[in-house]
Amino acid sequence: MSHRRAETPVPVPDLAEVRAPDPAARPATAGAADGAAEASAGTPPATKAAAGAPAADSPHSRQLVRRGELSAFLRSRRERIRPADVGLPQGSRRRTPGLRREEVAQLAGVGVTWYTWLEQGRPIKASAQVLDAVARTLRLDVGEREHLYRLADIPSVTLPDAGDHVRPEVQQILDHLDPLPAAVYNARYDTLAWNSTYAAIFPGVALARRTERNVLWNVFTVDRCCCVFVDPASEHARMVASLRAAYGRHVGEPAWTAFVQRLCEASTAFATLWARQDVLLNDSHTKRVKHPEVGVLTLTSTAMALDVPETRMVVYTPTGDDTRAAITRLRGIAYPRVGCPKHGYLRYGNPAVFGGHAAYRVSDHPDDPAFGLVDAAR
Repeated sequence: MSHRRAETPVPVPDLAEVRAPDPAARPATAGAADGAAEASAGTPPATKAAAGAPAADSPHSRQLVRRGELSAFLRSRRERIRPADVGLPQGSRRRTPGLRREEVAQLAGVGVTWYTWLEQGRPIKASAQVLDAVARTLRLDVGEREHLYRLADIPSVTLPDAGDHVRPEVQQILDHLDPLPAAVYNARYDTLAWNSTYAAIFPGVALARRTERNVLWNVFTVDRCCCVFVDPASEHARMVASLRAAYGRHVGEPAWTAFVQRLCEASTAFATLWARQDVLLNDSHTKRVKHPEVGVLTLTSTAMALDVPETRMVVYTPTGDDTRAAITRLRGIAYPRVGCPKHGYLRYGNPAVFGGHAAYRVSDHPDDPAFGLVDAAR
């Protein structure tokens, strides 16, 4: 049985506190030393863990939050590039990691003052062409470039949430994919629909209450021994970077702000990864998951966008005969176990055997009067 950790809450900064730059402050110049360039720029404090709720849900407060995110993102990308990577000497007086602001401006062919103000999050105009030059200089990949455009409000697009339901036709597609495990997620990793094989492999989601059917919540708030991933560090980093990319389209929205803040307070691991500002688009990759009944399964995940904004269907394809055989065995076990040796196990009614899409808690002891199916779908 999965046991949630009791962790020390991580203090989450309030992005509404990001201060506007002093109009009287002079921007850094190309000849300034590192320390003076950083100090005179009046950089707003970078976000450390998550976007806290703005003081008011207004267009102005959302812009303040967005500019704070833009400032933190640009600085983090600038600091990861070594001078040698772009043909510049390291220098003996370099006191800041990565490139200086004036070096980014020079390499991108933009003014030092303009780039300084952009990284400060000041309300300045930025064209797609100029942002392209900055993105090339900072060596942003496709996902990071899209994230930059969103934070800079180019284009200004706010996609509606998909809600918590999918059309019946989508569920039929999922069912016809059996025995391939498949599910539908939204941009926050809420699990909206799944088929019986998915529920058999990942019963934690199917057993969860409707309000807790979120993959991030399920993997970050359990002990490592209860985690389904063989390599949780790698999978966690990918998922948080994907969430960060989606967050760029919803900066300042109360639902997203509250979701990120709640995860940061519940998990120091999530808060640490969130503060890294990494961005990743969903792509196909191979993951290894473990199940108490059949061992390790190696699956390649393939994501396909649906016609509902910000929803995707993910299909998990076995990479070899061993995994295919293990899935076949698992689909035939009526009451498989879920849990770990440290915290113990419970058994659940396998949807692949009993039909439907919900997993069911049952007693671990057949002689127990409580043995039987108890619908856990709420």
